[in-house]
Order: sequence, then C-alpha cells, then structure tokens
Amino acid sequence: MFRLYGALIGLSLIWGLSFVFMKWLLPSAGIWGIVFFRCLAGAIILLPFLWWKRRKVKEKLPWKALIVVGIFNCGLAWGLISLSETEINSTTASILNATTPIWTGLIGFILFSYRLTGRQWIGILIGFFGILVLMNFQFGQIFGRGFVGIGTMLVACICYGLAGQLTKRFLSEVSVLTITTFTLLTGAIIGLVGMLITQPFKSDLLIHPLPILAIVGLGCFGSGLGQLIYFYINKNGGPELAATVTYLIPASAMVWGYVLLGETITPNVVVGLLIIFTGVYLSSRKSKGKTSHVTLVSNKQN
Repeated sequence: MFRLYGALIGLSLIWGLSFVFMKWLLPSAGIWGIVFFRCLAGAIILLPFLWWKRRKVKEKLPWKALIVVGIFNCGLAWGLISLSETEINSTTASILNATTPIWTGLIGFILFSYRLTGRQWIGILIGFFGILVLMNFQFGQIFGRGFVGIGTMLVACICYGLAGQLTKRFLSEVSVLTITTFTLLTGAIIGLVGMLITQPFKSDLLIHPLPILAIVGLGCFGSGLGQLIYFYINKNGGPELAATVTYLIPASAMVWGYVLLGETITPNVVVGLLIIFTGVYLSSRKSKGKTSHVTLVSNKQN
C-alpha cells in the first residue's frame, strides 16, 4: 500500500507541475507548439512499449474512435489549456481543471442518457458555485471579453469529459497503452498543423534549457510516464484510489506556482478550491444500485 500512495503523491506532483511547464514553454513554442511537443514526446516514450506489446498480442483498432478521442482529449483540450494560461495563472487553471468529473457527468446525462442521483446534481451545483467564487463572481470572465482564460479552460474540461465518455463507450475493449499512444499521436498531428498555420517554428526553441526541460516534463513525464503511473494505481489500488489524484493536483500546482512562478494565492482561490472539491466529491461518488454515476477521467487532469 505504501507504494500505491507514493505513486499517487508522485503523480500529483508530476501533473501539478505540468501547468508550470506550460507557462515556461508558451513564449517560445506558442499554444499549438505546446500541444505538438508534449504529445510527440509522450508518444515517443510509449511507442517502444506498444511495439513490444503488439508483437505478442494483436488488437483490432477502432481507428475512428481513437482519432476522435485524440482530437478532444489531447488536441483541442491541451490547446485550450495553453490558450487559457496566456491569461490566467497555473493555480487557477489547475483548479478549474479539477471540474472535469462534473462535466463528464453532465455530458453522460445529456448525450448518453446516464442517470444522475440527487446527490450528484447537488455536487454539480456546488461545483459551479465554486467556479463563481474562484472568479470573484465576475460573470463576464466566462461570457464577456475575458472568455480567453477561465472560459477556454472550462471548454477544455468539457472536451476532457466528452473524450472520457467516448472512451468508456467505444474503447472499453482497447488496452490503455494503445489508447494513450494513439491519442497522443493524434494530438501531435493537430498540434503540428496548428503550429504551422499560426506560428512558424522557432529554431532556437531546442537550444535554451528551460523550453527543453518543459518539453521533457510535459511530454515524457506528464503525458507518458504520468499516464502509466495513473493506470498502475488504477489496476493495483482501484479506480477510487486513482481518482483521488483529482483532489491533489490543484494543491500541488498551487505550491509549484507559488515556488517557481511567484504566483499569489488569494483567499477566493482557496475558498473556490475547497468548494469545487466538495462538488467534485459529491458528483463523482459511486451510486448504489443500477444508477449510473460520474466517471473520473484520468489524463484529463492536466
């Protein structure tokens, strides 16, 4: 059990630090450059393992579902998160990221006819109230001119939620390694296209140590190693234990942001964080009987 909790804490530190890495990489790589490099680095780490696995076990790959999940889970979501971090700090981004299970439940209810209990609806409402507290009740940050930031971060969480439901519905028979690797490759293609259209490649990107460190941290550790750690916890400790990483990431990102970026921690950030955690806890608790419940989404946390 000690190994499982050690892995859980390590994973929260890795994924919490991802928000700092994005801040470091933004000036040199741009929004879509971040998507491209983190997806490519993560895929490079996992491809040898996938090659070895497919030598022994041949899987029938549902290409359409893999591509669609890759578009929403890696391409669009990570692009929107990078865009958000041009306007909000890493702490706020990580807290909003923790609302992913709430959006997952709503999408399951709206698109896939999943039933939610009264407790889960209360959790969803509490989660939305926590978002308003985090915004200091400035509604224009979602619907007005300040949409880039909090608004785009919430859209990224919706993309995560949709990808999670699609994965559950269409990729349940596909191995975790296969899903992760091919969705990362899809995200890398989207990032490359976006980077070529919006921002020319900067040849000095791979010369400076900070962007290189950010690429390794985001891709190899956050997108590659982090995924494997998560599913190790999920397999050996159960999905409930693995899901608790959702609660640890914002706290980890808050500490990293304060230490490495000098970000301030305001009272409304702390209060909003606690309220959102309460909402996520209630909305993601398992229901008794046959009632469907919210499914937490793993990579969706970073």
